[in-house]
Amino acid sequence: MWFSKESLPRPPPPHYETILSVAASLTASAILFRSIINELFPDSVKEYLSSSLQKISSRLSSQLTIVIEESDGLVANRMFKAANVYLGSKLLPSTRKIKVHQQEKEDELEVSVDKNQELFDVFKGVKFKWVAASRVDGLVSSNKKRQDSAFSRSEVRYFELACHKKHRDMVLSSYFPYILQKAKAIKEEKKTVKLHTIDYNGPDYWGSIKFDHPATFDTIAMDPEMKRELIEDLDRFVESREFYRRVGKAWKRGYLFHGPPGTGKSSLVAAMANYLRFDVYDLDLKEVQCNSDLRRLLIGTGNRSMLVIEDIDRSFESVEDDEVTLSGLLNFIDGLWSSSGDERILVFTTNHKDQLDPALLRPGRMDVHLHMSYCTFNGFKTLALNYLRLQEHPLFGEIKELIEKVQATPAEVAGELMKSEDPEVALQGLIKFLHDKETSETSRNN
Repeated sequence: MWFSKESLPRPPPPHYETILSVAASLTASAILFRSIINELFPDSVKEYLSSSLQKISSRLSSQLTIVIEESDGLVANRMFKAANVYLGSKLLPSTRKIKVHQQEKEDELEVSVDKNQELFDVFKGVKFKWVAASRVDGLVSSNKKRQDSAFSRSEVRYFELACHKKHRDMVLSSYFPYILQKAKAIKEEKKTVKLHTIDYNGPDYWGSIKFDHPATFDTIAMDPEMKRELIEDLDRFVESREFYRRVGKAWKRGYLFHGPPGTGKSSLVAAMANYLRFDVYDLDLKEVQCNSDLRRLLIGTGNRSMLVIEDIDRSFESVEDDEVTLSGLLNFIDGLWSSSGDERILVFTTNHKDQLDPALLRPGRMDVHLHMSYCTFNGFKTLALNYLRLQEHPLFGEIKELIEKVQATPAEVAGELMKSEDPEVALQGLIKFLHDKETSETSRNN
């Protein structure tokens, strides 16, 4: 009896568990075969066979491994740095081996994963395995004098991230951006604010020290409404990355603080830096030798920083042909410097706003003008709380009447309050100072 091909019975499809069992068996055999290769074959053959086995194992396995190297040639890998910071925050007390490092002029310790340590993380319900590893790669020249050390191998550090293949797109589109964001937040939280000053011996003409100025917005003696508006403006600025990108402008903002000496302009700069956790670059234009040096200085400033030029009205009093010029400064503010980084704040201070070139004051260069005036009663109350821990006192009424009639700077008021730790003595001394100042101003006007 003849049967057609279609009428022949078909074997049942293999069961899912059977497929997995076969795949696991093949993978195990590949591993066993690799160990035999390592024992019996020369290096050249081992390298070829191991590579082939690796390809076979990868095809049979459902695991995806992503390698994140420390650098690509001379260019540092931002993802590696972020992963190092992020994983350091994920270390458990049970972790047996960790790495600890403290950079010069930093307060915080940097804790990171040591080599060959496994660490597990969960993101959106998916479990990831991280391993910190390294390999010896290539030959590089050495400065050692011994002939047998003329060349040495360089160590390449990297992370291996393992997960199921089906999560590949999620890792690249969600998990990695999340790590970058979290690492940035961790670094900002631990950041030590620094003060940079001109140092021609430095690699970028800047030298730095820890910024220890204690000023905060709570301690600044200025009009409360002006203080509130300034804080709101700073908050809007740091949250406006997408806005600046959408309108095609550099992410920077300029402030001009003007008013009599002793009204707290420099202290306000310090309060802003402490509030934002921005590094301060103190640029004394009289120390800059020429426009090309100015260019290098401006390019050398980092992101999330404040460039401060104090007493701008006196910076160009005597300018030689080869020295920095106002036009040179303006060109760099609008052009090269503004496009060389993100989240920059530029602060000018002056005692004489009327003496400034109008070109310096236009929006886009100086966006916010703050007049730092003489001490008000609200300013005095802030100082009394700071220096004497007083919120109220019977003598406050007399001081209020005097301070509204007399032009006394916050620095002068603070100087009187510092003369005694006894509140009664300090306030009486301030009253006498204000009375004397009132008498002097009256006689001068007459």
